[in-house]
This record gives sequence, structure tokens and C-alpha cells, in this order.
Amino acid sequence: MSETIDTIDADKDDVTPETAAEAVDEQKPGGDDILVQEGDIAGDYLERLLDLLDYDGDIDLDVEAGRAIVSIDGGEDLEKLVGPRGTVLEALQELTRLAVQQETGSRSRLMLDIAGWRADRREELKELGRSTAESVLKSGERVRLQPMSPFERKVVHDAVATVSGVASESEGEDPKRRVVIFPES
Repeated sequence: MSETIDTIDADKDDVTPETAAEAVDEQKPGGDDILVQEGDIAGDYLERLLDLLDYDGDIDLDVEAGRAIVSIDGGEDLEKLVGPRGTVLEALQELTRLAVQQETGSRSRLMLDIAGWRADRREELKELGRSTAESVLKSGERVRLQPMSPFERKVVHDAVATVSGVASESEGEDPKRRVVIFPES
């Protein structure tokens, strides 16, 4: 406690266990503070990348569901950074996570979206998951979807979970891992 008292620069008589704990908490980055730091590092990294490519884009940083979300919008050439079925976007996300890890020393779960592609894809996958689940419910037949990224599979699993009477699981090995939707027993 004496280290804490020295750190917060207070008289010993004014320090209670509660004020000491508050002072320590203020000095340690909290969960959201760490995520904001990750977002800032990612934003700087992506800004340098856009400059190198001579692409225009606005970078937006947010924290949602326990992860940093970085979005790039507004540029004409940004769809090139998404690539076919988001393959370039996934690669850039991994590079950005590595840049954050290099700075912070810990693995990041940062999510990158470019030109709203991931948000649009999420809506498409929700509809695919719901409609396929309803079809499986009517037919009673298992359906195997095309191979998907972990992000895509999670969205489909969540959508299937909203339909009573069906379930889903992933099968196979990446990059050919896919969602299978089946009637519950």
C-alpha cells in the first residue's frame, strides 16, 4: 500500500483502501482502454498503408462486444482491399492484428471492415442461416454450406440458433471448414 500512496501522491491519512484501489485502477488500462489502444495502433498502421497505396479512406475506431472494431470507408479503390469474398480483407485484418501484437505484446481480436463489406456480408449470412434452417426444418434433410471463414461460420451458427428445431455444427479443416445444418433429434 505504501507504493500506492507514493504513486497517487496523497497523505497517508487521506488514503483509504477504496481510494488506493481507485488510484491503481486508474493507472492500469482497463478492458476498454486496452481495446481503444489496439484500435489506435491499428488505425495508425492502416493509415500508413493507405498512404503507401495512395488510397483515400476514413478510418473509424470503435469498441463493440469486447473487441476493437476498425472501419475504413469513403475511398474509391477500397473494394480492391476487400478482394474476392473478402480474402484480401481477411489478410489485412491478420496483418493489422500482428502489427497490434508487435506493439502491445498480446494477441488482438481486432475486427477490420472495409467499405462496409463485412457488415453487408453479415446480413447476407444471417439470411442464409435463417432460410437454410427453415428449409432443413421443412425437409428434414441435412444441408452442408460452402466453406467459410470463422467470422462467416459464427454469423451462420448464430442465425441458425434463432430457429427452433434445427441445430448447426462446423465440420472439416480450414480453409474448407463449413457449417452443417440439421434437424434436432
